[in-house]
Amino acid sequence: MAPHRPLLGLRAAVLALASFVTACVAAPGPGDLEADLATETAAILEAYGLPGMTVAVAWPDGVMTIALGFADRENNRLMSTGTTMLAASIGKTFVAATLLQLSDEGHLELDDPVAGWVGDRDWFDRLPNVNDITLRHLLQHQSGLPDHVHLDAFAKLWPDRVDGVTPEDLIALVLDSEPLFPAGEGWAYTDTGYLLLGLVIERVTGQPYEDVVEARFIAPLGLSSTGPSDTTSLPGLARGYVDTGSGLGLPAYTTDDAGILLWNPAIEGTGGGLYANAGDLAIWGQAFLSGRLLSDAAYREALKGVPVSEDDTASSYGLGISIRIASDFGPVYGHRGWIPGYVSSVQYYPAYDTAVAFQTNTDIGIIGSDRPVILEIEERFARILFKIQPTE
Repeated sequence: MAPHRPLLGLRAAVLALASFVTACVAAPGPGDLEADLATETAAILEAYGLPGMTVAVAWPDGVMTIALGFADRENNRLMSTGTTMLAASIGKTFVAATLLQLSDEGHLELDDPVAGWVGDRDWFDRLPNVNDITLRHLLQHQSGLPDHVHLDAFAKLWPDRVDGVTPEDLIALVLDSEPLFPAGEGWAYTDTGYLLLGLVIERVTGQPYEDVVEARFIAPLGLSSTGPSDTTSLPGLARGYVDTGSGLGLPAYTTDDAGILLWNPAIEGTGGGLYANAGDLAIWGQAFLSGRLLSDAAYREALKGVPVSEDDTASSYGLGISIRIASDFGPVYGHRGWIPGYVSSVQYYPAYDTAVAFQTNTDIGIIGSDRPVILEIEERFARILFKIQPTE
């Protein structure tokens, strides 16, 4: 990957936002693409009332990153290209990549029963669908397991009782529950399943999950602003602005004035579990979602999607990958992430070998909106980059 260098002169449309633009590119884009992308980012901030945003593009010529708005409005800290945020469920792509590589290396099979790896835990027999769940079911959200994140028992943990909570404590929240459907016969997003996959990875490798991901992906790809979100003090973290109507009893801000989180993000575990900046997410998206990190056979398996909704025939879910089968830009592979105060997206466009990532430090007006806000923002950036007009 070519080194980043600063890009100057991208302050258009930003003074009204009391912000600035910085960007880095390995090679110049066509025409005024960087300025166009900065102007569109400013327009998105205004249109959706966002405090700040970072946007990054990883394409064959290198990486471009833009930052606008505030990382912390109350303390007048501006967003920068180095600002990090909680990447939330985008962390699932790292879990999937790890298991796909372990399968490539012959350490496991994707259709292995989960019982063969963690069936010796004293709680295991109390899991719904316990005898039928495979690794593939968990990766693809076809296990029939409830999602502990949406249970009242989980809400009671936040924000005061999360320290010291282990993945097994969270898995315990679904024990003795009825399955949502027989394993392999439906689709329901579940962070609980990815906590189980984290335990499998640690059993297979004999190492903490964070060490495995660091050695396999973070260090080799030079993701210097990515790491485990397992403490309340994370480098470069933006203050997040929270929709306090979420039912989790959270404060309006994610951090105090010193930048320390007011709750411990370690509660995510392998349902997410990483902080990052947009530049790293774009680099990661291009590397993983293009198949560069996998064998051809493993990549084909990763992209075997299953329907997520009877009403949405254009979308499916692969192994840790959300798939849009068709769009104005061709097929799109990616993942989104939400945790109170932070929304992230990384999307890969194989027709252009380009990944686009954005992060914003609020969930207000995004999560729970009647509009598909994240999709709208993704498509606005793609249209600027690929110069494609919307289909009538």
